[in-house]
Amino acid sequence: MPTNLEIQILPMAADHLPQVTEIERRSFLVPWSSDALRFELFHNKVAHYLVAVVENAVVGYAGMWVLVDEAHVTNIAVLPKWRRRGIAKALLRKLINVAVASGVDKMTLEVRKSNWGARKLYEGLGFKTLGCRRNYYAETCEDALVMWKFDLKARPDGHR
Repeated sequence: MPTNLEIQILPMAADHLPQVTEIERRSFLVPWSSDALRFELFHNKVAHYLVAVVENAVVGYAGMWVLVDEAHVTNIAVLPKWRRRGIAKALLRKLINVAVASGVDKMTLEVRKSNWGARKLYEGLGFKTLGCRRNYYAETCEDALVMWKFDLKARPDGHR
């Protein structure tokens, strides 16, 4: 695999759904169905979904809802063989840009307490743990940490 990836971040389209459904299946114990993803893409007016394309293949995706004055990250996943290459970071940065363009200045997400890689990514982009949802993940009874990023226009170090 190349070490210097050219990652394209694009709005998700209908023809991406089979690949995104496969990413879901390979990433989560309880993946979202193709129908759920299709609903998000075509019927949920607050939803924004992106795909990461490398070498003409969808290798990751991310989504969020923009709700009144905040953005809520709903999904972020990368195919296992493409992880730890900056793809999730590129997707999340683009989600932040979309959120700012949508007029919101704060973003939240839940992450498994045991998912150290994701937590490190989120912290590196300025998210702070501000809560815990006990037994949030029903399939494992694992807690979810609730993370927030305020002032989305600021860089993670606080500068603009």
